[in-house]
Amino acid sequence: MNETKKLDVATSVKEAHKFCRENRLALEQSSVCGCFHCLKIYPPKEITEWLSEGCGTALCPHCGIDSVIAESSGYPITKEFLSEMNKYWFNESDENTDRKA
Repeated sequence: MNETKKLDVATSVKEAHKFCRENRLALEQSSVCGCFHCLKIYPPKEITEWLSEGCGTALCPHCGIDSVIAESSGYPITKEFLSEMNKYWFNESDENTDRKA
């Protein structure tokens, strides 16, 4: 992968992260969502637990982590994209030390 593509992926996964918080309304408008922690893709109707911040933050019904993004976010809900997000947000390697910036 060339440096430009790496930068684009890093920018996308960084920007997409904001859609995993206060996402109840976005999930209600979507037919599919995915968790970038466990990489499961499923219909939002499977979500039964929510954090009470803002309008509500979904907890993944498969792993219990608040790493769910909705299709209405505009980002692809695919194994490939969720895997890239997982690598960026959950990989503890030195190259990702700035991931929470």
